[in-house]
Amino acid sequence: MTLVRRVARPMLAAIFIKTGIDQVRGAADLAPAAEPLTERIAGPLHLPQDPVLLVRLNGAAMAAAGVLFGLGRAPRLSAAVLAATAAPTSYVAHPFWTEKDRSVRSEVLGDFLKDVGLLGAALLAAVDTAGKPGVAWRAGRAGRAGRDAKRLAALAAREAAHAAESGRKDLRIAAAKVG
Repeated sequence: MTLVRRVARPMLAAIFIKTGIDQVRGAADLAPAAEPLTERIAGPLHLPQDPVLLVRLNGAAMAAAGVLFGLGRAPRLSAAVLAATAAPTSYVAHPFWTEKDRSVRSEVLGDFLKDVGLLGAALLAAVDTAGKPGVAWRAGRAGRAGRDAKRLAALAAREAAHAAESGRKDLRIAAAKVG
């Protein structure tokens, strides 16, 4: 792990850990704001209809993924979980589109955009291969290696067939000279 990743991961994880813990602790206070969203997603995702429980689960997942990400454990998976938990949190916590007062709307919009920036950072971290080739690259390379091996095998087979044919002709010529 590079020094930048070793330092940046805990820095990014800190806000997610704090937010997740706050959600777990204050789920009852946050549930009314989250209720419209939880009602829409609970059915299709086969989740319980309890907004308090869903806020707690979201917070627990966010805090746990933040700890894992900060420690560098399963960083791509934990970053993906951070992104998945940050999206509904941002939507519920900062609904700037409902604000009528310009100054309040501007402040809430600023908070929303900060959360969107954190979401973007989590998404980037989720696709960061830490300098190692990703699955798609490795699969493509394996496919190319397979095709190259097939071509070499076909070439070797043609050369072996040509050599066998030449050997057979040489045997016929030698047999004709002897006979």
